[in-house]
Amino acid sequence: MSDHPAPHPTPTTGAEVPQPGAVRKLVVVLLGLTAVVTLMLCAFALPSVNGGPHKVPIGVSGPQTAAQSLQKTLDEDEWDVTVYDSAEALASAVKDREITGGLVLAPEGVDVYTATAGAPMAGNALTAMAHSVAAEQQTKPTLHELAPFPEDDPRGAGLSAAALPLIFGGMIPAVLLTRLFPGHAGLRTRLAGAALFSLFAGAAVTAFLQWGTGSLAGDYWITALGLSLGMAALSLTFIGLEALTGMAGFGIGAAVMMLLGNPLSGLGTGPYWLPGGWTAVGQLLPPGASGSLLRANAFFDGTGAGTPALILTAWVVLGLTLILIADRRGAKAVRTGAASAKPAVPVPSV
Repeated sequence: MSDHPAPHPTPTTGAEVPQPGAVRKLVVVLLGLTAVVTLMLCAFALPSVNGGPHKVPIGVSGPQTAAQSLQKTLDEDEWDVTVYDSAEALASAVKDREITGGLVLAPEGVDVYTATAGAPMAGNALTAMAHSVAAEQQTKPTLHELAPFPEDDPRGAGLSAAALPLIFGGMIPAVLLTRLFPGHAGLRTRLAGAALFSLFAGAAVTAFLQWGTGSLAGDYWITALGLSLGMAALSLTFIGLEALTGMAGFGIGAAVMMLLGNPLSGLGTGPYWLPGGWTAVGQLLPPGASGSLLRANAFFDGTGAGTPALILTAWVVLGLTLILIADRRGAKAVRTGAASAKPAVPVPSV
């Protein structure tokens, strides 16, 4: 027998000592989440803080001297002023969406023409400008609303609230379909599901906004097809990104749409109220194009719908292209795997 006593086991506690690698991972995760929250705040707050008129197209009509004098008075960075020969020509330009509104100057007073459903904030600013001009003449302006919001929703609250549901209407089906029908075998099922969901969801959302809240006017089916096109542009792009690059690609796409597409869509204010230079970026992304198409179909009988419809169609084509590439890559991988798994045929001995 040995004279050395047997070593006693080291007492342990219920809490495990964290490993250095786990501590580093925790620090990275916390810093990353903090950065994400900060980016989200910047994305949503900066457009509002720095928002204002940026090259808003408006018209002026009246005596040549007075019209040109007002044109020179207005800030060129805020207002893009066009002088019209008559009030009828100015009103026609508003209806054709060439301008957001305008002022008609006359010795007896000021007439202001607006299209609030097309550019709410610009319409409010133009009305305030008309009051200022009329005050100099000691009169009150006469308001002509050429494209108002419906009476049930005069402020367009329902339209403004549609921004996030439109984005989630593209993200959520892509996530669910990917989980339910994963891999190459389920890719075509995901494609069909996303297309059908876009049609169903576009019809349902339009019905709710038009008859539930009274926020939309115009032809129901045309408006519904426009919303369906916007949702398809998002969902097909998300499915294509995930199929080709995995969840990393999906995450990047979702971040772009949430952090850029949503705050730059201009759905609640109109595109001309965004910070200078960002208007074009917002209108090139599906949320902004969907909002512009929705305005055109719901309030202007389709006037101005061509450009946003083409942008959304381009996103649909992009999504289909990504899906096609992923499908061919997956089919090739299946064929390669089947060929490698095929047992070798033994060569008979002579």
